[in-house]
Amino acid sequence: MPVPSLLAVFAHPDDESLSAGGVLARHAAAGARTAVVTATWAPDTLRAAELAEALRILGADKPRLLGYADACVPQSAPSCPRFCDEPLDEAVRRLVAHIREFRPDIMVTHDAYGGLPGHPDHVHTHRVTILAAQAAGLDHLYPDAGPPWHPPAVYLATHPHSAVPALRDVIGTHKAVYSVPDEQVTATVDVGPWMERRPPRYLRTAPKWHGEPCRGWSPAFHRMHDSGCSPRSGTSATPPSPQCRPRRN
Repeated sequence: MPVPSLLAVFAHPDDESLSAGGVLARHAAAGARTAVVTATWAPDTLRAAELAEALRILGADKPRLLGYADACVPQSAPSCPRFCDEPLDEAVRRLVAHIREFRPDIMVTHDAYGGLPGHPDHVHTHRVTILAAQAAGLDHLYPDAGPPWHPPAVYLATHPHSAVPALRDVIGTHKAVYSVPDEQVTATVDVGPWMERRPPRYLRTAPKWHGEPCRGWSPAFHRMHDSGCSPRSGTSATPPSPQCRPRRN
C-alpha cells in the first residue's frame, strides 16, 4: 500500500520543522510525496532560503510561498499585505490552487489556537487552511484554480495539557500558552528514527525534553475530518495576541 502523500500548511519558515518536521521526514523516507505551503515571507529573503534548505533535509518538495508579510515583520515581504490583512477569499483561493495542484491524501496545519503561543499568523493559517481544504473539493468554487480535489484528512499539530508543565523551562512561567485536553489528541507519531534529520538551524535552537525536542519532532495531532470538513467541537480559535493584532482600517 502506498504511503499517503502529505501537504503541510504553516504560517512562517521554521514552523514546518518545529511543528511537523519529524512527520514530514518520516513520510518522505517511506516514499511519500511531501510538500509545505508557507503563508508568509517573500521568496528572495534569507528566511525563504533557510526554508528551502530545511525542506531539502526533510525530503520535501520545493517551497511553496503564498508571499504575504508576517504580522510582526513588515520587511518579510516588502510591498505585500500582511497575511492577517489580506481578504480571506483571496488567501483561500491561493491555497486552494496549491491543494489542487499537489492533491494530498493528508494535510497538516496549526491547531485552532495557533499552537502554544497563539500567534495571529498561526491562527489565521488554521482558518484559511480549513476553509481551503473544503473549498478545494468543490468544482464551483475557484474554477480557475485547477480541477477539484478533496483532501481525505486534515490533522492539526497541537499540544496536550499534560505536556505543558514539561515545556515551562522553554516558554516561561508567565506566558500564556494554549493547549488542548489530552482526550482530543487522536494521533501521535513516533519520529525517533528521524531525529538526526532535523535541519542544522534547529539542531542549535530546538528545545529538548527528556532528550527529544518537545515540539514537532514528537508531535500530537487531532483529526479534523475524514470525508467531510466539520471541525471537532471545542476547537474555536482565540483572538490574536495584542502586540500583533491585525490592523483595522
